[in-house]
Amino acid sequence: MGILQDDVVVISKGEKPGESTVITVNCPDRAGLGCDLCRVILLFGFSICKGDGQTDGKWCYIVFWVAGKPSTRWNLLKQRLLEVCPSYFSTSEIDFYKPENQQPRLPDVFLLKFWCSYDYEGLLHDVTEVLCELELTIERVKVSTAPDGRVMDLFYITDTRELLRTKTRQEETTHYLKNVLGKALISCEIELAGPEFTACSQGSPFLPSAITEDMFSLELPNNPRSGFLAHNPVSVTVDNAFSPSHTLVKILCKDHKGLIYDITRTLKDYNIQISYGRFFASRKGNCEVDLFLMQADGKKIVDPNKQNALCSRLRMELLCPLRLAVVSRGPDTELLVANPVELSGRGRPLVFHDITLALKNLNTPIFSVEIGRHMIHDREWEVYRILLEGDGLPVSRNKIEEGVRKVLMGWE
Repeated sequence: MGILQDDVVVISKGEKPGESTVITVNCPDRAGLGCDLCRVILLFGFSICKGDGQTDGKWCYIVFWVAGKPSTRWNLLKQRLLEVCPSYFSTSEIDFYKPENQQPRLPDVFLLKFWCSYDYEGLLHDVTEVLCELELTIERVKVSTAPDGRVMDLFYITDTRELLRTKTRQEETTHYLKNVLGKALISCEIELAGPEFTACSQGSPFLPSAITEDMFSLELPNNPRSGFLAHNPVSVTVDNAFSPSHTLVKILCKDHKGLIYDITRTLKDYNIQISYGRFFASRKGNCEVDLFLMQADGKKIVDPNKQNALCSRLRMELLCPLRLAVVSRGPDTELLVANPVELSGRGRPLVFHDITLALKNLNTPIFSVEIGRHMIHDREWEVYRILLEGDGLPVSRNKIEEGVRKVLMGWE
């Protein structure tokens, strides 16, 4: 006998301005569920203020206190959270829900191609915001400006609703783009992507050697300006004496956007189960996280080498959840942002949205964009390369780095 769909995910909106929204999830457990739930919450623009969850390995109960924009489409948020929960129609034969027995179909990739007669500050962000609103996921982007000032944008996208093959969905997308781009839009086409998508997805084979080793190192750098380093220290400690069956990991750090997602995706990649977890962020931005963990075999983490490796990786992921650099590229300036990809193949959501928002806020024009996947140090990265016009940048490179960092980390 299953449980009702309405009981799987319950969203209770705050009654007064400033009160948190409470999201409760009550469903069969599976490996990586916490990470997938946090990813959806991050995708909808929420920050997690507090969290509490527990599982017996078969059933879980998780509560998130979140803050976000009041214009959220709550029914859609609930639907997306339901989609990552194991089926609520049955609670028996839990092995059915294991990821290895699930073979989701890869979504179709479409090419959205449009020309604009002229560029303007914030054009890319306006387009990105529309696509996010329509639940169209940006997989790759190629943007270039012609000598006559016209702009060609190539967006390789997938549709969360899986309707982009239909004429109605394509017309809806074109309509929204026309509304935001106005007279600047010359033409707009949507078609199923061909072999060129594979070539585009590989990205440029060249990354500046001066920053590659420093930016993509898996060791904590000594230089406080390296990559995407936060200024506040991160404390990660392991205690095997507190619980007879679980390893307790305590984390103290500064809050940032997607912090719980960064923790849970790291544990998901290590195939480590969270049996009980508690998270709290103070108004001053300090976070306390307690996690009771066990390995896939149901045992505590007792090997000192495994403990050290896990603690080191958690520190790195919380200090440098994204890597960032602003470098010279001839007479121009290039902004590079690297996003670690989960072993499941998914990258952090809304990264390009936040980059374009930051540059729009800084009144910084974008000349071209390239997004590609790179295997560096045996790890896959999604690398955003944004070429900024060299002459007459309104702010310094340090200001660009600082402004992009603040938006990506939610420190506005």
